[in-house]
Amino acid sequence: MRTNLSPIAADSIVQRALVPGGAYWSGVVSRWSTLRIVDRDGRGSGSCLFYNARETTERYNAPDTVKIQNQIFLTEPMALFSDLGRIMFAIAADTAGCHETLCGATTAQTNAAKYLPRTYSDARNGYVRNARDNFVAALGRHGLGARDIVMPFNLWQRVEVGDDGRLNNTTDGLVAGIGIDLRAEMDVLAVISNTPHVLDRGLEYAPGPLEITIWSSSPPVFDDPCRTGTPERSRGAANSDILASSGGSSR
Repeated sequence: MRTNLSPIAADSIVQRALVPGGAYWSGVVSRWSTLRIVDRDGRGSGSCLFYNARETTERYNAPDTVKIQNQIFLTEPMALFSDLGRIMFAIAADTAGCHETLCGATTAQTNAAKYLPRTYSDARNGYVRNARDNFVAALGRHGLGARDIVMPFNLWQRVEVGDDGRLNNTTDGLVAGIGIDLRAEMDVLAVISNTPHVLDRGLEYAPGPLEITIWSSSPPVFDDPCRTGTPERSRGAANSDILASSGGSSR
């Protein structure tokens, strides 16, 4: 399902940021606030990590998110689950229609194998940055580190498993301005690396800017499909509600 992104009331905006290609962003998204990520140029870059902002040992769990919903192509009205069975984010709206969570993130080694090496000075500030190094730098601002990196949520990409077991990036039709709305079901620390997908089909290192907006949105309606569409989502939503009622840090 693809839904147009609705306008955001100016007085509800908590934060705006423009993340250049190769850079990273991190911040806390409070419960019932929404994180909107827009691919300004349609270049398909962006890898994300999510943590319980009040208890960071709880974090996004890619295998459970896929298994619980029996779907490797994530879009509206699905949910992103933590390793404790709680919904962290609900995919409230999505104009891309497909995001993946199988492939992991780029590293210095994967970048070196694909792109010509470039130094910071030789490339006039446009050197080749990778998601893992960006994650380490961003997480360090929040008392976390390399050991806290998990499988990321990769934006805009469609990756299929071939008959030979290989992962194949079949992404097609990306356009400028595609976006996703992630409604927080708990207080979430979000980390975003604006770097190409590890299986990006482009031959050049050319990530475009991402536009980040956080705003205070309304609590979901009673029968919101992100929370009630399946028994598993209902249980995950209930677990998130219990966490909120306990102050947000109970394990």
